Amino acid sequence: MTLRVLQRTMTIMIDRLPPITQNPDIRFLGRLLGDVIRAYGGEGLFKQTEYIRATSVDRHRGIEGMEAVDPGLDALSLDSTLAFVHGFMLFSLLANLAEDRQGVAHEPGATVAEALERLAQDGVDKDAAADLLAKALFVPVLTAHPTEVRRKSLIDHKNRIAALMHMRDAGAEATPEGDLVEDAIYRQIALLWQTRALRTDRLVVADEIDNARAYMRDVFLPALPMLYARWERALGSRPQSFVRLGSWIGGDRDGNPFVDAASMKRALGSGAETALGFYRDAVHKLGAELSISREPGATPKAVQELADISGDDAKAREHEPYRRALSGIYARLDATWRVLVGNEPPRPSPLTGAAYDNPRAFRHDLAVLANGLAADGDGALSGGGALGRLIRAVETFGFHLATLDMRQNSDVHERVVGELLSHAGIADYVGMAEEDRVALLLSELSHNRPLTGVATVLGEETAKELAIVRQAAETHRLFGPDAITTYVISKTTSVSDLLEVYILLKEVGLFTVDADGVPTCAIMSVPLFETIEDLQQAPETMAAFFALPPMLALAKSRGHQEVMIGYSDSNKDGGYLTSTWELYQASSALKPVFADAGVAMQLFHGRGGAVGRGGGSAFQAIQAQPEGVVQGRIRITEQGEVIAAKFGTIDNAVTNLEAMSAASLLASLRPEPMPKADHDRFTTAMAEISAAAFAAYRGLVYETDGFVPFFRQMTPISEIATLKIGSRPASRSKSQAIEDLRAIPWVFSWAQARVMLPGWYGTGQALAGFKDQGLLKSMAQSWPFFQAVLANMEMVLAKSDMGIAGKYAALVEDSTLRDRLFGHVQSGWGAAHDSLLAIKDEAYLLERNPALFNSIRLRLPYIEPLNYLQIELMKRHRAGESDPRIGEGIQLSINAIATALRNSG
Repeated sequence: MTLRVLQRTMTIMIDRLPPITQNPDIRFLGRLLGDVIRAYGGEGLFKQTEYIRATSVDRHRGIEGMEAVDPGLDALSLDSTLAFVHGFMLFSLLANLAEDRQGVAHEPGATVAEALERLAQDGVDKDAAADLLAKALFVPVLTAHPTEVRRKSLIDHKNRIAALMHMRDAGAEATPEGDLVEDAIYRQIALLWQTRALRTDRLVVADEIDNARAYMRDVFLPALPMLYARWERALGSRPQSFVRLGSWIGGDRDGNPFVDAASMKRALGSGAETALGFYRDAVHKLGAELSISREPGATPKAVQELADISGDDAKAREHEPYRRALSGIYARLDATWRVLVGNEPPRPSPLTGAAYDNPRAFRHDLAVLANGLAADGDGALSGGGALGRLIRAVETFGFHLATLDMRQNSDVHERVVGELLSHAGIADYVGMAEEDRVALLLSELSHNRPLTGVATVLGEETAKELAIVRQAAETHRLFGPDAITTYVISKTTSVSDLLEVYILLKEVGLFTVDADGVPTCAIMSVPLFETIEDLQQAPETMAAFFALPPMLALAKSRGHQEVMIGYSDSNKDGGYLTSTWELYQASSALKPVFADAGVAMQLFHGRGGAVGRGGGSAFQAIQAQPEGVVQGRIRITEQGEVIAAKFGTIDNAVTNLEAMSAASLLASLRPEPMPKADHDRFTTAMAEISAAAFAAYRGLVYETDGFVPFFRQMTPISEIATLKIGSRPASRSKSQAIEDLRAIPWVFSWAQARVMLPGWYGTGQALAGFKDQGLLKSMAQSWPFFQAVLANMEMVLAKSDMGIAGKYAALVEDSTLRDRLFGHVQSGWGAAHDSLLAIKDEAYLLERNPALFNSIRLRLPYIEPLNYLQIELMKRHRAGESDPRIGEGIQLSINAIATALRNSG
């Protein structure tokens, strides 16, 4: 399909599309933004911005003759360009806020109560759900992967506006401080306008830790206890704390030379400060609330004992045992703060107390108060309220706040273990065959003797890695085993990769064996299978691991073994459809391996924000997992812009955590909805389609001469590398090869150019070439996996624009190369678009998802001018113009486009 034909087809289709429904909140916030631009940017900038906006909106509405109208972009000076881009970025930010408030992100059925209703219809009662939740684990894991382009200051202002909009919804005319609500919203937008959008310095690991801590403190700590209260009502019983919080920030050093032992210590200390600060505030408020007066003889014995040992002998509280007990608890939290945080807490108690040994001891004291209250009257004061929420928070967050994962590349482990064994005079490990490596490592794991001594002199890399595992041992000593439970191994290809981690943990006493040779280790070695080949070999690797008696005994002692599967690198390696299919296949094939070993499987999904990195609806994705693989235990990475989108406010966090939990319940307990004959037909078809998609994708990306310069010149990949959005380098090496490029900038750059290639290329050719189109329609109607595949690809296609992409392609210097390769991209897009509509029997993209359709179409007129300006600025920058405003404009446009697209990284 030529670009001209494609544009004409899209123009014709505009006439068939339903009108855009304007969200009233967007109208309101957009009006205030316009007022701010006029007041702070001047009448001239306001008129220019409004002309460009109106022209672009009319063009996207298909108004006749608008294609010939000057969009007004050429009239912008460099200063005006920066201001204009900033304004359009803020509009998208406010539109995101408005849509989130209206529940655009909410999906039907995505609550635990609704999941229980659906399960009941399938014959699964609440008792079965309660039994599952008694051993369940659902964990969102925050990572510092750099796809969040917005500064935290902008997100903070946005959240203040969200809070003010809640007041407006409730009919409040004024804030509690006495300001008129609308005036307060206007002031926050004015502050947004005057807040620098770009970071001047690259983030360091400490910044990433602090940013994540803000979400944990402001959102997760209050949100989860609220959710548990809701779930208790839905279940009719009190479940254990099955949703926990995880983090990689400060522990993930794969490709990040700036993460070290100090980073890990800071991350855990920061978590302790946040959790203990929250608990101290809650205990202080409980002291004000529990004003219960009792004579000593009328007070429950355990409560009276807590009061008597508190050291609180104030005359005013002589007959207030609960307040006295809480005074002692507060003093013990102060002492715990000094041990775990390492400094003096704010507003310390005048009393003294011993530090709590662990969170369970703290919870015990709180439970004593709850049990005491339960003995009074009808027990209404005991189970819920502030005390109940605090007990739930302690169960969920402990003193560490979020479980910190460790992660490193297997190549590093190989070098480090090789050096340790060489220093010990045992073997030349690096030169050994896999079978010999496994035998040697098992031998070393059969005893507790370390490989190093006090006087051992090690190389820089080995010394750094050992310092990190020593810090992990110290973390366990201070916080207990829940603080670090997992050590993820990137690029896992063999059993020795798993054993090498246990060798390192043995060096610091975290891996030990008893007199009978039975191993114990509080940290689990977890393989990460990332490439297509690694995913295909995952069942064989895990079968070989379980075939080792000590490793099987270790897994059984825990009750489960985790396996992480990666979306990003598998997508870059094999394309969207093949990546998704191989992940599904690997999960299915691992299930019998774990069943034969008698070990429960816990999957860890390494998802990014963009569809090309596993993004899309988590509710759909979890339900689309193969039957029987979720088993009530799942962990999922949350990163970059997705953290702000899903967990930026308490309301959003509640919605998304609820959806994750509901989907996990359904995936674990719902009977297989599809007959085996259909499943066999569908999977056979998927294998054929995947092979065709893989060939098409590899043929373009890895086998077409000139693809690398085409990609690097067409997209802003080099400009993205200048963004100061993360502590980790953009590439694993100085190589220009696609294999060595990180998955994040690979996906991010295609999104900026409006191609979104990692989310669809190869799929269209494979679907169009499949002979039985009726079978594809059946798959789309009744197979959750295929439904999720198509839904995610449909969203990506709706956000892409081949007309704009063609303008980016014009940046490619070799016209012959440009025309040839962009022709492949265009035809692939057309095949994906047409095949998807035919299979789903839709007249236009997102016909059956009106909320998302409306959301995307609302944004398109605001993204297009940003793309055109970005292209022009890139031309000038690449031509050698040195005005710093050009570079700033490019970075600002990247920020604005990413904000508008939402899940682009």
